[in-house]
Amino acid sequence: MRAVDVKTLYDYNRWANDRVLTTVERLTVEQFTRDLGSSFRSVRDTLVHILGAEWIWLMRWRGTSPKALPPAGEFPTLEALRVRWTEVQAEQERFVAAVTDEALARPVAYVNTKGERWEYPLGRLMQHVVNHSTYHRGQVTTLLRQLGAKPLATDLLVFHDQAEKGGR
Repeated sequence: MRAVDVKTLYDYNRWANDRVLTTVERLTVEQFTRDLGSSFRSVRDTLVHILGAEWIWLMRWRGTSPKALPPAGEFPTLEALRVRWTEVQAEQERFVAAVTDEALARPVAYVNTKGERWEYPLGRLMQHVVNHSTYHRGQVTTLLRQLGAKPLATDLLVFHDQAEKGGR
């Protein structure tokens, strides 16, 4: 795992999250919070889970182990979610920009929300976060289609194609 690869993954992750949030902007508040019977009941709840996971991992990388993810109810609207997302994304960008190849190899110990202690190399954890967000963005895509919305593509190859053409 090289720092340059991690930085590309996080550029992709930010791009994909932004594309999902752009699609979600077209939903009504009722659609945003409607219980659709998924792993996380609504588009909002699934997005809060993505955001919460990105935040909790960032905190763990910095040496603290929060005991819980933020509750979905803290974000009644997309605007409220975007404010927090912007803050977390900025912190995450600063962290990623400073990552070195050597840092990616160092072990990071943390305690999960169940009180269990784990330890992995930072690089593996950083890969996990992007993979986790991708998985749940896929769930959001399904929920958006159930609501009649037309999601934007978030495939990694689409990201690379757009980057090569000079746009993201």
